[in-house]
Order: sequence, then C-alpha cells, then structure tokens
Amino acid sequence: MNADALTQQQAATARERLIVALDFATIREAEELVTTLGDGVSFYKIGLELAYGGGLPFAQDLIKDGKQVFLDLKLHDIAPTVSRACAQIAGLGARFLTVHAYPHTMKAAKLAATGSTLRLLGVTVLTSYDDHDLAGAGYAYGVRDLVARRAVQAREAGLDGLILSAEEVGAVRARFGQDMILVTPGIRPAGTNAGDQKRTKTPAAAIAAGADYLVVGRPVTQARNPRSAAAAIIAEIAAVQS
Repeated sequence: MNADALTQQQAATARERLIVALDFATIREAEELVTTLGDGVSFYKIGLELAYGGGLPFAQDLIKDGKQVFLDLKLHDIAPTVSRACAQIAGLGARFLTVHAYPHTMKAAKLAATGSTLRLLGVTVLTSYDDHDLAGAGYAYGVRDLVARRAVQAREAGLDGLILSAEEVGAVRARFGQDMILVTPGIRPAGTNAGDQKRTKTPAAAIAAGADYLVVGRPVTQARNPRSAAAAIIAEIAAVQS
C-alpha cells in the first residue's frame, strides 16, 4: 500500500468506516435505501446480485454523488481474464474491488490495477464458512490457518488489503501492522440475528480487534429505521476509535 492510501485509511472517520451492503435485486430498492440513509452513510458495497441488475452504472451514479463504492465482485478466473476484467473495473472510479485470494488471481489483478486509484482486497475465507465447511470442500487447512496463509500470499502479491472475519483480524493485524486494509463482513450488532453467518462480531469488537472498515447489510437494510440503525453502528465505531 502506498503512503497516501495508508494516510487516508488512518484518517477515516467513523462514518467512512461503515460500508452498507446494497444486497438488493433491483436498482430501485438500492436507490430507496440510499435516499433514506441520506448523508448518514458515505460508503456502499455493490455485490453480485445488484451488479447483474444494473449495479455498475448505478455505482458510477453513486460516485458522481460523492459516495464511495466497494465493488464486491470476487473475481477469480484464468489470469488474462482477471487482468482484463480488473482493467475495465479500474476505470469506473470505485474505491475497493474484491478478488479471491488465489496467488495467480491476485497477481493478475494487481498488475491490471497498477497506476489506478482502485484498491484490491483479497477474499480469504467467506464468513459463512467454518472449519467443517472447508474440510467438506477438500481444504487441508482450518479457517484460521487458511486465512493466515492467504494473508501472506496477498501481501506478497501486493494487494492493498483483505476481506476476513473479525475473528481473524487481530492475528493478521499483529502480523502485518498497518500495511494492509482489513475489511470485515459478518458484522452483527448485539441482539441481532446472525442469519447465514458463522463467524460474526459486534461493530465494537471488530474495530477493537483492528478492522479498518465494517461491511453491514441486513442489520441496516432490514431495520425498521435504517438511518437510525446505521447511526447506532457509527456511534459504536466512534466510541471505540476515540
């Protein structure tokens, strides 16, 4: 990570550290939530579902409106395909893009993004997986060991950061210091349902462990009052980082 990116990361306000996941099927639903949240939220994630429903032009609209955008596309293919796709995405103006943390994939993405403002995040192990799931998929490592291995490989490939659960953040932060941006999904405020997530933490616990950014979906998007829900999470982040 270059010095400018690191300075921006360290200077992020509590509001900027909350990334709201626009996990909707339609642009209309996403637009309604963005309008509801207003200036209370400045950073949004667009994942596969919305991306395939017109999400990329919508991402550009958000950027024009002064919002930051995280494209959670989890690229993984042969190196030339990843490289060309990443080069296309780099021109959209998004802040973050995810790629799966496989060495060839990460190296190809890094090469394509060099010289752009796009920051690449390697997806280590999805927060909906546990050791049993990895064993069933044929992996020889448990979650913690696989995250640690992929963190090293991501650093070697020159990626800017990682996607990992708050359960692994502390160990990765201790190993790499401030050299990598650590983004944690699977965030659940106290008293909310974990849903399909298996490795979760509260906003305060994730920030205290060393997370830079928190990705939050349903606790905000399905709340009775999304703006109040987002404000409560931001207040929790502010209380820990102050």
